[in-house]
Amino acid sequence: MLIARCDGHAPLPKHEHANGHQTAASSVLQLSSKGTQRDATTKWEALRDEILKCQRCPLARSRTNAAPGAGPTDAALMIIGEAPGRQEDMEGQPFVGAAGRLLTTLLEGAGIERGSVFITNVVKCRPPENRPPDPTERDACHPFLLQQLELIKPKIVCLAGRVPAEVFLGPQVSMSTMHGRSYEREGRTCFVIYHPAAGLYTQALVDVMKEDMSCLKSLLGQGTSGLTEARDGQQSLTKFFGKPTKT
Repeated sequence: MLIARCDGHAPLPKHEHANGHQTAASSVLQLSSKGTQRDATTKWEALRDEILKCQRCPLARSRTNAAPGAGPTDAALMIIGEAPGRQEDMEGQPFVGAAGRLLTTLLEGAGIERGSVFITNVVKCRPPENRPPDPTERDACHPFLLQQLELIKPKIVCLAGRVPAEVFLGPQVSMSTMHGRSYEREGRTCFVIYHPAAGLYTQALVDVMKEDMSCLKSLLGQGTSGLTEARDGQQSLTKFFGKPTKT
């Protein structure tokens, strides 16, 4: 039986009766989903407070504000950068400076709303003079990053730059070779892009970054089976690290 309205509106969802009442099963699923989301939000708020008070490494003494991360806790896409910069340190938010504005432009150009993405960094406090975070600082923050991943469970983890790529894919990272490609690592689909700051210093990279973001958008739009099929173009980490990937 075709369930449709005759007043020009969209058809009723399949789980609704013609009188507008949802089935009991549909109601239970919706309540479960809402409960799960509220739980994730509560856990994120607790984790965020812990990060803001963190004293695990010397960066805590030089920071103005930690920048735990921002975005929905049910995001399909998580973008991980290197570390907060000066503006991020002032505002306590990730990617709000010039590189962040370019990131927003790249996302919107590919049809991805920034507000739908969870954005964070490998380390949550600004290293002095914007230097790369050292191994001790990365290690201190890594449990926070793992908790964020477990909490949000993104479909794709976008690694923006060399530092996050090294953290997830190993030390032998070549951005010129690995950007714009997806990799399986410990059950996660990772996609590598240049850090937006690279586009500020090398204008020629912006077009490359636009292409990579378009590929990321396509990958996001694929279902689980689509991701499997897309791995014809996915790169094996064996080539770079000498051991097989997890599938």
